[in-house]
Amino acid sequence: MKLSLIQMNSPGERDANLARALDHVDAAAADGADLIVLPEFFNTIYFAQYRDYAYIDMAEPDDGPTITAIRKRARGHGCHIVATIFEAESAGLYYDTAILIDPEGEIVGKYRKVQPAAVQSLEKLFFRYGAHFPVFRVGAWRVGINICYDTFFPESARCAALNGADLIVVPFAAPKQVIWRDVMRTRAFDNGVWFAPCNKVGTEGDWTFPGGSMIVDPYGEVVVEAGAEGGADETISAEIDLDAVSAARRRYPMFRDRRPELYGPICANTEDIPPVPS
Repeated sequence: MKLSLIQMNSPGERDANLARALDHVDAAAADGADLIVLPEFFNTIYFAQYRDYAYIDMAEPDDGPTITAIRKRARGHGCHIVATIFEAESAGLYYDTAILIDPEGEIVGKYRKVQPAAVQSLEKLFFRYGAHFPVFRVGAWRVGINICYDTFFPESARCAALNGADLIVVPFAAPKQVIWRDVMRTRAFDNGVWFAPCNKVGTEGDWTFPGGSMIVDPYGEVVVEAGAEGGADETISAEIDLDAVSAARRRYPMFRDRRPELYGPICANTEDIPPVPS
């Protein structure tokens, strides 16, 4: 399968950002992409840097103008696309949602961010959290999705892998992280999956995004990597091999050697975890 990640900047109005994203989709499809991934909130400025509820007006349903346009492109090119939007489910109920669209232009699944960020950003003011780690069929592949901050919780990628993922794509809107590259490689290696973070780039409002999108193989080796500075849009692509997943998991059989019966504290309620003895 040929996988393409579109690393882009989205500083202006929605329609301009969407038009540029569609141009990038056209170019990736013309280059033979089977699955195209756009970054988190590719159609809007990263608004969660501000405590301003007026940004709620930017939320759209899955039949709004953004996803309608993406569905038309997927159908026209006969490819899969993952597009992440500020989704309006109903009045007062919003999600950070990655939507998978198939070559017929149909929505075949959604992943809603399980861990909205509240470290540097204010996402928890805007979004409800998701509750599932679904895996979707893309041809012969089983594809899981995490979104941005989810990646800093190793349980997120592990749940997707345990649910059957061979490939995990990760739409991002992340400012510079010292350990970015190491985390992405580790998530791929830990789970024996292809791992593909697709970040924003350039300045939006008061934040600057460093790019650094990459496609990592199941051994944790970076196959292709986008620029980390400069702010220019960039598309990276790679032919990825499903057989590499089986080979990596035979070489490093972490799933065989897991001891889930001992991992109770990971799933315990926070209040139920006993304090560390003094």
